[in-house]
Formats: sequence, structure tokens, C-alpha cells
Amino acid sequence: MPAASTGPARRVIVVGAGVVGLTCAVRLLEAGHRVDVVARDLPLETTSAVAAALWYPYRALPQDRVTAWARTSYDAFARLAGDERTGVRMLTGTEVLTEPRPDPWWRGAVPALDRETALPPGYADGWTFVSPVVDMPVHLRWLVARVEELGGTLTRMNLSSLPADGSLVVNATGLGARHFGADRTVQPVRGQVVVVEQVGLDRWTLDAAGLTYVVPRAREIVLGGTDLEGEWSRTPDPAVAEQVLHRATALVPALEGARVLRHKVGLRPARPEVRLERVGEVVHCYGHGGAGVTLSWGCADDVVALARG
Repeated sequence: MPAASTGPARRVIVVGAGVVGLTCAVRLLEAGHRVDVVARDLPLETTSAVAAALWYPYRALPQDRVTAWARTSYDAFARLAGDERTGVRMLTGTEVLTEPRPDPWWRGAVPALDRETALPPGYADGWTFVSPVVDMPVHLRWLVARVEELGGTLTRMNLSSLPADGSLVVNATGLGARHFGADRTVQPVRGQVVVVEQVGLDRWTLDAAGLTYVVPRAREIVLGGTDLEGEWSRTPDPAVAEQVLHRATALVPALEGARVLRHKVGLRPARPEVRLERVGEVVHCYGHGGAGVTLSWGCADDVVALARG
């Protein structure tokens, strides 16, 4: 549920217009604050727009806080899935494993998780569960519309530092936190995806060790991926694209011959742990790694709580 309005309303400036910044803005507006979002990159230019956006706690710690944020977000997405304008669907899929393993550490974040026995060749274990899958361009547009509907604003602005005008500031700058938070522990993890035509798939498949994933949207399928630490290039590599296609097709043979629509690269903002804390008049909310979408609503609720302090 949206955060309840308690305490005096404030002017809040959210710096960053990816999924984390926009979701924080929505929850802050719902709590009664006056909110302006400012960012160098508009939503469809951010890493969030590239994400396959399968709900999954990937490259994000600490485990206890991530599990709690992920569960809150799961529930929020499940509610949003009732409205196609949000770009959210709840889809069944399977994570496959090359060797038997106990339940994942984030097991408490999903309502149900079943052992899978119908596995592709070469896999020894797996679990099947229902997960939110988010069509990010659609969802980002919906978040912007929600911000504006609630009276907030979104402005392109190339800041040299965080605002210091007496407003409460939410630092949701992702990789930009290397500058805006003077935090060199934030590192890019390059992810390349191939988007292909929809060939009738309605289940997602993930080999997180691979890293290989097949994530269907309503009209296309996102195939991945890569996780190259410390790599800043946003230019798709044709050789990597061929490898992604090969691995994805080996995992899901129905992809054989699917027409390629486009290639994309995003830089995940990785950090040893997600930073979500208030320091003076700044609430830092960054370092979500490969789980920005997965943690978005849970982190936004905590940002609202910190705004009251």
C-alpha cells in the first residue's frame, strides 16, 4: 500500500529519473510531499530502460534488507499487474541450476516456490515460481504520468552537485553516486541484451550462473546477458550479441530463428551493499546492482519513512 501521510509535508528534490528515483517520487507524493525530480538523463535514457526487468534479487546485498525490500516490491507489482498501463505482468518461470541447491536466500520474498523436475539437458535442479515481469519503457512512462498526476514535476537538469537549498534531497543517481555521493565503491556492471520478436513465449527462464535469461514481454522477448564489472562502454558488441543469442537458444530452443529487433547495453550500479540512509538533509538510495526494479517499491517506502525524520 502507498505510504501513509504523517508529519509535515516538505519539498523534496529527487535526483535521478530511473526506476528507483521515479518510484521514490511517487511514494513521496502519495505521502503528501511536494516533489520535483531532476536528472541529467530522462527515464527512457537510463539503465532502467534497458533492463529485462524480471523480478529477481540479483547482485544486491545485504540479504536481510534485500529480501524485505524485494517482498514489498513483489506485492506492489502484483497489485499493479491488474492494470495493463503499468507494463507489469505476473508470469511463471524457472531458474535452472547445474547442481542441486537448497532454497535461495530470498525464498521469503515470494509466496510460493516449487522444485522443477522438467529441466533442460545439462541441468540438475531448478525452482519454478511466479514473478513480476516489467516492460520497462511502458512502466517508466507510467511512473512519469503518475508523478505528474500527483502534482510532481520532472526536469532535465545537469547538476554539478546535489541541491543545497533547504529542501530534502533524495540521491537516486545510481552510478552517478560516484560523484554525487563521493562514493567510489559504486562500480558499473555492464549488461548487454538482445531483443527479439515474440515467438509465442509466456514463460521466463533464467540461468543466473550463466548469466543467461529469456524474459518475454507482450510483443517482444529480452535475451541476456552479461555482467562485466568495471566496464563503462555502452556500445553493443556484435560478438557478445551472438553469444547471447546462442546461449538463450540453447536454453529455450523455441527461440531458434527469432528475428532480432535491437541490441542494448545498460550499466548496473553495483555496490558492496545497497545504500539507503539519511545523512542530514540527504536520503541516499543507490547501489541496487541488478535489482533496481526488484527493490524499487520496498526502498521507496523506506525513503518515505526517512523523509519523516
